Amino acid sequence: MAGGIGSRFWPMSRTNHPKQFIDILGTGETLIQQTYNRFKLLCPEENIYIVTNEIYKDLTKEQLAGISDEQIICEPTMRNTAPCIAYANYKIAAKNPDANIIVAPSDHLILKETEFVRVMQLALDHTSNNDDLVTLGISPSRPDTGYGYIQYLENNDSEIKPVKKFTEKPDLETAKQFLESGDFSWNSGMFIWSLKSIQTAFETLLPQVDNVFKAGLGKYNTPEEYDFIQTAYSTCDSISVDYGIMEGSKNVHVISADIGWSDLGTWGSIYTHLPLDNEKNAIVGDNVMLYDSSDNIVNMPKEKLVVLQGLKDYIVVESNDTLLVCKKEEEQKIKQFVTDIKASKDKRFY
Repeated sequence: MAGGIGSRFWPMSRTNHPKQFIDILGTGETLIQQTYNRFKLLCPEENIYIVTNEIYKDLTKEQLAGISDEQIICEPTMRNTAPCIAYANYKIAAKNPDANIIVAPSDHLILKETEFVRVMQLALDHTSNNDDLVTLGISPSRPDTGYGYIQYLENNDSEIKPVKKFTEKPDLETAKQFLESGDFSWNSGMFIWSLKSIQTAFETLLPQVDNVFKAGLGKYNTPEEYDFIQTAYSTCDSISVDYGIMEGSKNVHVISADIGWSDLGTWGSIYTHLPLDNEKNAIVGDNVMLYDSSDNIVNMPKEKLVVLQGLKDYIVVESNDTLLVCKKEEEQKIKQFVTDIKASKDKRFY
């Protein structure tokens, strides 16, 4: 899934070039390239599909060498995760009705790829033989209020455990209780299921979404598909697969894993995954000089000489003729900055 705008990573992430297409960690690969290469360890390249907004089709082809037009599923507008998954289901069903599927965001960081592959293969083996919807949980390392949580039942020694309930982002005290209980995982937003199982779930729990895409039977992978999808998305509800499917299903299981995961949702989360200097500054850029400054994240173009003095706990980012200087503890205001910019400035700034 690669259709988001990533407004919390403004000014690097823009509508015409969002964060999944950016080398935001300075590794030499964009986030979508990292994700694509990771999944090549699990399946043939021709079985990897990218669901994205139609305005990112060319960008996707540019960054993923060898991917075909058929593997890029283009949405005309954003309608959250349930419609994009339903659309992909019918595209895949037209080619292989017995498919086994992993759904994953394109912009997550996974540092322990060997463990990731092992866990995903375990999940695929399970969904090949069971009518279960499996979600990848992350073993929590702290009482984080920025993630949803999954409580599971300890039924046996299996790593794959029945889900008891989903909880949206909790307050700090509740998150502490979850961590202490030992039977909660963070919700990674990654799912594993057979095509038949997830289509049954859509037919049962989200028939209003399923029927929109079922109406296109016979049109998928044909020239008529484009016109049909334009109409389908104009009438389709916007709803997440977590809320619409996972929370209402009785056959949901979770694998809680330690895969070195981060959803890279904020500049603050990026800070924890970058190397730090002696003053705990995280710096991306070849010509950044800091004096009397600590605990900052600085991301600058390689050719730009930047000298900063007297800053502590700040985000300093320059991109696309735009400079952001913001306190780390107040980075939630960035989305509001973008909203205000859209209301008062030229679109080249957002």
